[in-house]
Amino acid sequence: MATLPPFASYSSKPQLPSHTANAAGLRTNQLQSRPSPVVDLSGLQSASRVLHDQFLKDSQIVPDIGDLLMAPGASSSASYSVFPDDYRVPFQKRRLVGIPDALFQYYNTTSVTSHMGLIPEIERVWISIDHKLFLWDYIEGQEISSFVDQPDVITHVAVVSPRPGVFVDEITSVMVICTPVSVLLIGLSMSSVLGSNNRPHKEIKMYATDMSLATDVEMTSVAGTRDGRILMCGSQDGSLYELHYQQSESWFGKRVQLINHSVGDADRIVLVVSDLKRNCFYTLSAKNSVSIYQLGAEKSVQHVQTMTNLYKSAQEKAPASPAITPSNFQVVALHVVDPSESRSGVQLIGVTMNGVRLYFSQASPSFSYAPGTSTAGAVRPLQLVHVRLPPPNLFHPDELARPSYRPAATSYSSTRLAPAPPPSRPFIVSGLENSCYLDGLTISAQPGDTDGTDFLLCMSPDLTRIGAFGQVPSAVQQYATTTQQTTYGPSSYSTSSNQRPPLTEYATLLAIPGRTWAMASVPRYPLPPSTAPSPVITNELALQFSEPPRQFMILTNVGLTFLLKRRALDYLKAVIEEVQSEGAVQPIIEFRDSFGRDQTCAMLLGLASGNTFLDTGDQSVTGTLATVSSDVANVAKQAFYDFGERPIWTERVTYGTSDSSGSAIFSGRREGFAIYFARLIRPLWKDKITKPGSLGLQELNAEENLLVTIQKNLYALKEFLDKNPHLFHSTPGDPTASRSTVGHEQEAWKAEQNSVAQLQALLTRTIEAISFVLLLSDYRLGELIAKCDPDTQRLVTSMTYEDLITTQNGMNASRALVNVVIDQQIGQQISVDTISEVLQQRCGSFCSTDDVMLYKACARENVRRAVESRNPAERHNWLGESLRLFTRGARILEFEKIREVCNEYQQLGYAKGAVELPLSCAQAADPDNIGLEYWLSGCPPNDDRANFLKQRISCYQLVLDSLSAFEEISSRDQAVAGDPDTIRNHAYTLAFSSDDVMFHSTLYDWLIDRELADELLAMRPQYLEAHLRREPATLPKYQLLWQFYVKDGQPLRAAEVLATLAESTDIDLDLDTRIEYFTLAVGNAKSHPITAGGRHETAIAFLTDLEEKLDVAQVQHEVYNALLPHASDPGEEGRRIRQLNKRLFNMSELYQLYAEPFDLPVMKLLILHVSEHRDEHIVRPIWDRILEDALEKDADAQTNADHIIATFVPLGKRFYPSESAFPLRHIATLLVTFSLRNKSQLPKGWAPRVLVQCGVPHADIWDVLHEMYESHLPPFNHQASVQAISSDIAVLLSDWLEEAKRPQSLTARAELPVGRIDVAVGQYLSELDSGSSETRVIYEGIKHQLRRNW
Repeated sequence: MATLPPFASYSSKPQLPSHTANAAGLRTNQLQSRPSPVVDLSGLQSASRVLHDQFLKDSQIVPDIGDLLMAPGASSSASYSVFPDDYRVPFQKRRLVGIPDALFQYYNTTSVTSHMGLIPEIERVWISIDHKLFLWDYIEGQEISSFVDQPDVITHVAVVSPRPGVFVDEITSVMVICTPVSVLLIGLSMSSVLGSNNRPHKEIKMYATDMSLATDVEMTSVAGTRDGRILMCGSQDGSLYELHYQQSESWFGKRVQLINHSVGDADRIVLVVSDLKRNCFYTLSAKNSVSIYQLGAEKSVQHVQTMTNLYKSAQEKAPASPAITPSNFQVVALHVVDPSESRSGVQLIGVTMNGVRLYFSQASPSFSYAPGTSTAGAVRPLQLVHVRLPPPNLFHPDELARPSYRPAATSYSSTRLAPAPPPSRPFIVSGLENSCYLDGLTISAQPGDTDGTDFLLCMSPDLTRIGAFGQVPSAVQQYATTTQQTTYGPSSYSTSSNQRPPLTEYATLLAIPGRTWAMASVPRYPLPPSTAPSPVITNELALQFSEPPRQFMILTNVGLTFLLKRRALDYLKAVIEEVQSEGAVQPIIEFRDSFGRDQTCAMLLGLASGNTFLDTGDQSVTGTLATVSSDVANVAKQAFYDFGERPIWTERVTYGTSDSSGSAIFSGRREGFAIYFARLIRPLWKDKITKPGSLGLQELNAEENLLVTIQKNLYALKEFLDKNPHLFHSTPGDPTASRSTVGHEQEAWKAEQNSVAQLQALLTRTIEAISFVLLLSDYRLGELIAKCDPDTQRLVTSMTYEDLITTQNGMNASRALVNVVIDQQIGQQISVDTISEVLQQRCGSFCSTDDVMLYKACARENVRRAVESRNPAERHNWLGESLRLFTRGARILEFEKIREVCNEYQQLGYAKGAVELPLSCAQAADPDNIGLEYWLSGCPPNDDRANFLKQRISCYQLVLDSLSAFEEISSRDQAVAGDPDTIRNHAYTLAFSSDDVMFHSTLYDWLIDRELADELLAMRPQYLEAHLRREPATLPKYQLLWQFYVKDGQPLRAAEVLATLAESTDIDLDLDTRIEYFTLAVGNAKSHPITAGGRHETAIAFLTDLEEKLDVAQVQHEVYNALLPHASDPGEEGRRIRQLNKRLFNMSELYQLYAEPFDLPVMKLLILHVSEHRDEHIVRPIWDRILEDALEKDADAQTNADHIIATFVPLGKRFYPSESAFPLRHIATLLVTFSLRNKSQLPKGWAPRVLVQCGVPHADIWDVLHEMYESHLPPFNHQASVQAISSDIAVLLSDWLEEAKRPQSLTARAELPVGRIDVAVGQYLSELDSGSSETRVIYEGIKHQLRRNW
């Protein structure tokens, strides 16, 4: 490291230039009103990562004590750092408060019996004189309260928690008073009040409970549990007792009763200790047995384990140790280790009379109590895991004031110290009677070697030996002048670098006046648990600037001695004072080498800038910023600069290439700054800002006084750095500064200054953030959050301080909260200037004019002025100005605030504002039209753009709400500024004049839903067609669209829409409706003019296609009607039939899925007919089946003939002349064949007459019959059949002539083939059988008529 300048640099005159500035008030005038700088979020986040790295380092640099004790091979230890220097001892006697003189008047005889003890929970010492009990308030010094309402000598007093539900709420504690013959309960209530010296102290009130119990033995060692149970032991019998009390007597138990939990001839119990967090308690017996009990159900306890033979176990851990012998192995105290203190599970400590400490942990190595472990689980047995031997060579208290042997030093160079001589009067601990333990600190008392004096053995972890601070390797041994480390037995510590160091403790012996009665730690209010990585409780370096030092009270017959744990910070302050007063620089060098450069710089920075926890005075007045003298501060500042050294640049070369990169190793100044900053802010940084409170509202998660204290310390740091900007730069006086800083050195300085600048920016914003949170608290934070929109509420309630300070979400949330604050204050008629001044002064970066906050405030004022104005023109001007300002600040307006302003515009009849402001806000919410693009793309699911669309639609809804409001005002003729109809019409005009296509769609849908479609069609606005054509297609939109085209003179487009609607699979339509749309489509297509748009050929093709689709739909309709009786059938068939009414099918589907499977011959003919599909192989079987179905099995010929006529004639009339569905020759063959089979029963000519009824022309029938006559094919290869056919032809021709002669006949006389008939009749007559006289007469009649009429 660099050689430091000589001591002359540490004169009281500052060596570095400084800048003076007056400290402003923290809560109001820290920051001058100014334009807020641009917040560099990336820089803040980079600095935040530095803080997080420091949190992690602090959680790791000091190991957990349990890890040190339970390391492999570490079954015992005896490593101590013992100093003769009085300024380096770990503990300091701070003050002695004498017993009040008023008590001595009660010692009026020599036969009084007196006892005393400490009750730190209520800040009292209890002193009993015979039957009188006195409670001495040692905070106030002389205040005493008394209790004399019982007759027996008081031997023991304790305070425990009350049982829930037994006493009134005011009683928060119960005092247990023990006498040789009774136990008495007194209720206590406490309140905090300010005393005469302006320090808070507890005021108590005592309440009689009428709960007492006579006992056969004297009770002592009272211990309470969290749920109010009271445990104790009997002085005479050593049994374990529980005092049980309840609100009233019952059949099952007395109001107060004593329960003996001891079983059989158990070892005599002398001590009961409660473990509140683990829901168990421990007992110590006269024979050094330790028992563990778990609290069971009411009035019951569960014995978990009794550990005996502790002497043997300890001897095995540390064999051959002279401290462990049968004569001096007597356990005098048990101490519970808090779960948060030992992450590895050390749970209990026993202390013997000669200072041996026994550490106990769970027997199962896999089980451990982590901080915050639930107490619901079962208590596990313990085992002795480590024996800590006492310091063997303590300095006698008389020797501690002797000056140390240290050579003179004139400069800051590391020099090896000559070892100090050993103690001339070494002291061996042998008779400890009292002991106290807290957070790794152990205090024990034993009688001194002179009358009226006790010695205190004080021990605390030596962080320089067990921590990893980057110390100089040899410094620790130099620094600890008389380190003693003795290992007994097989355990030993490796010296390898990766092996954990052994537990080393400071140890000292202090003398106090009087004989010790009791000792306890002074109650303190530690930092609340944080979600950030936290240091172990013994890492005082990380905690000394954030919480008061630990103190202990030792009660003697002289008074109350307060013992203070000296922190590294106190040691540093002492050595700086020695530098300043005596010119001795060696102690501060030792300090730096022992604690490391970076840790030393962090502490120097805290000393130089000031801190609320610098003062080691009474912790009840913490919160006031403490500073050291200017001389000490100057030395600290100079040492901070000199010790910090210079940043270094390191290169990383990629082998095989020319590429290289590097990074800076920062100086101790930058590291010290980061460490100190991180330690100040750690209690808040990762924690949420709010938590659920009463009435469903949020409240501050951290106490306000914690926020104020942290802010004071941060502001002191900021002010110090602002005054001393040179601390992070190279000075002209630096020997290395004479050469130009080029290359790597310049890069290192640049990187360091950039990092420092980011940390300073984060420091400034953090101070403002705390001011911002405190401001919100002043304005009722819970109510402010409740007024925000749901998204903002969720954001704020999940936000940490880190998020608020370093993220965009934090900026958005703070902006929203500021908006609420501004509106709240304006609503209370507070001027804008006042609000803006408060916000700018206290948290400028959280409320900036750049963010248009004040525009909003001005706009609200303009609205207010408009409300108050009675001049219409003036009112309109105010409203116009408010709209201009609101529009300008639209980007930051919250939705609820937009809604509120729109409501005001509606009430004022200001249509322009009510319509245009939400439209402007919609555009501001989606400036890049991301939501519009998402809407135009059809709104695909799981798309992040949906949020922008949602915001736009919310704003559009406000416009629609305004239109509704103006409609209602117009319909009710309400009194507004202006004519209601005019306002309404103006609002609609403004809405329709918007160029926002998405808003137009929203507006059209709204009008359609209000059944104003006809009016909309009449208006035909510019975006209506596009809106109606836009997906998704809906029935109302398509219905309007085809009507729109009809009204617009575009029938072909209307037909296209109708056809699309009829064929749509996305719209649920029944078959009748689809046919209706096809019919309308055909009608509109036929209305298309020939010359319109040159689409004649296309229109004809489209019309043809429509007609064919209509035909198919009508066929489907008939099929559906044919199957309708079975539509409700269960199963697949019923479902398939119902499908006919839901969608369209083609001909093939109708035939294959319905006509064929359901055996519908008529429907088959219909499908063949419409599709014009000619296939003899298909149609003939159908007619065969139709004939077969028409015939009745046992009926006569005439009846069956009638059935045939009834079946064939309708089909013929429908399908003829379609050869696809009505194959004439086959049908004629069927009829003739039937008549031949029944010629004796059917009249001649029956078959042709049926065909005539089917609508077949006579000529076509004659052609078919004549083919049969001439065919000579079966059955016409028999003469009888030929003659029958001839008879049918005769009847057919005769009927034909009669029909031709009939007036208004469909058969024209001129069309009759007279010549052909005449020739044919001649042929028929010549071939007629002689027996067919009737037929001959008909033929001759035909010839006669032909000659007569033609």
